Amino acid sequence: MRTLLIVNPNATSTTPATRDLLAHALESRTQLTVAHTQHRGHAAELAQWAASNQMDLIVVHGGDGTVNETINGFLPLPELDDSQAWLPRLGVIPGGSANVFARALGISPDPVTATNQLIDLLTLDTDRRIGLGIADDRWFCFSAGVGLDADVCAAIDAARARGRSATPARYVRTTVRQFFRAKRNEPKVRVEIPGHEPVDGVHYAFVTNTTPWTYLNATPVHTNPGTRFETGLGVFAMRSMAVVPTLLLARQLLTTNGNPKYRNLFREDDVPAVRIESKEPIGLQIDGDFIGKRYVVDFTAIPDVLAVVAPQPH
Repeated sequence: MRTLLIVNPNATSTTPATRDLLAHALESRTQLTVAHTQHRGHAAELAQWAASNQMDLIVVHGGDGTVNETINGFLPLPELDDSQAWLPRLGVIPGGSANVFARALGISPDPVTATNQLIDLLTLDTDRRIGLGIADDRWFCFSAGVGLDADVCAAIDAARARGRSATPARYVRTTVRQFFRAKRNEPKVRVEIPGHEPVDGVHYAFVTNTTPWTYLNATPVHTNPGTRFETGLGVFAMRSMAVVPTLLLARQLLTTNGNPKYRNLFREDDVPAVRIESKEPIGLQIDGDFIGKRYVVDFTAIPDVLAVVAPQPH
């Protein structure tokens, strides 16, 4: 088995010791090439190289952004797929601050434990196939969002550029600050889903590919509890920014078996596609990275498209 290990040395929890442990474990079982990312977009370039050279496995040791880049580097979009592309399997060893994708796959947040998981799963030689989402002609693993969530990601990215780490506490503070800023704005988003009447007057919306898709420290947040990697997309669109109902809804989101409901919440857990339009340009985030502002974004579920080295779903 030929393996490329992509390491993001700047990821929050990536350490030389963990990298060396992972490399040693993989070297004992595969023909290993190790590459460190050096700039934004480098993981995509490395993944494309691995696919072009027909490597069997790509293992990413980094955060969700590095994983997203890697997938977009080697997995062709449906309209470009001629069924001739070589598609490696993907393995993930958490190295970022949130590691949402790895956790959602059942991979331990501890990189040493996750390394042992990966080696055991490679020994069993069984794949798990999952679906992904597409937003703005880009794959996403677990979530995309417009409005509030994108504004939070943009603020976190700006803080990182100033040398501040993306801690859970910073996410909470930033979310609260952005919420009260956005609260003053008029709703300007429309959500359209095949087979449903359009939903107008939306302040912000999440489109998700699994649950949970975000965490508050170790606490999972479930916006669409019926959405899985094996289903369609989840849509969570809010038509209110009132403080008390928002707090009550937040409590539902943090409940283990929660099923969030609210009269000003539009929620569907298994849809094939969704279009979000805005009267003014609105921020878009994909897997936690701020992409920019858009008037229109089309989201599509693509089932059974990626082979991952991960535990089978329960």
